[in-house]
Amino acid sequence: MLKNLLKLIFPKLCCGCNNLLLQNENSICASCRHSIPLTNHHLIANNNVTKKFYGLIDLEFGSSMLYFHKGGIVQKMIHNLKYRGNEKIGVVLGEWYANELKNNPIINSVTEIIPVPLHKKRLNERGYNQVDSFCKALSKELNIPFNNNLLKRKKYSKTQTTKNKIERQLYSASVFDVSFSERDENKHFLLIDDVITTGSTLELCAKALLKIPNTKVSIVTIAFTDS
Repeated sequence: MLKNLLKLIFPKLCCGCNNLLLQNENSICASCRHSIPLTNHHLIANNNVTKKFYGLIDLEFGSSMLYFHKGGIVQKMIHNLKYRGNEKIGVVLGEWYANELKNNPIINSVTEIIPVPLHKKRLNERGYNQVDSFCKALSKELNIPFNNNLLKRKKYSKTQTTKNKIERQLYSASVFDVSFSERDENKHFLLIDDVITTGSTLELCAKALLKIPNTKVSIVTIAFTDS
């Protein structure tokens, strides 16, 4: 009785189209699941992600799950995940994508899953890191440890419009860092973010992880958008 009453007061809506979810639907309705723009990057070696980082970092594997289009389903989902606390979206997408990645031999060689971190101040403001739920779902389904303590964001993001090019480069180079020991060496890290735009954040994170001796880095994101 109470459960039915709560459903009337707080109906479950699709995070893509805001329509009511049916009883067997979870966060995303069947219609949105069928129309959501999948990239199939995991099936293409030379895909948009690997091309973006070519010559910048030596990636073992790169892939985004979805294409991000302004005003589209994916933008709405990312907005709900990032700003409205709907972490269930990350769980659903993580479980979905893990099923696509589980037979990939490169992914099977990954030793730890690493989220792009938020600065402590931003984390306190938002209350959560929007990529953690996606990471944890991948971690559980792929049986790969999740580690959100290795990579740290040292600087709080502020506008850089008043800085010249050299000042921006110096600032960016010191945004992320790792505090590691011998047990972190010789590992293959899977770096996770929500959306790739310019790729600069992921590049900096990957370079920080590659400071650790004999490590490898792969990148997976929820979505990809052309910069």
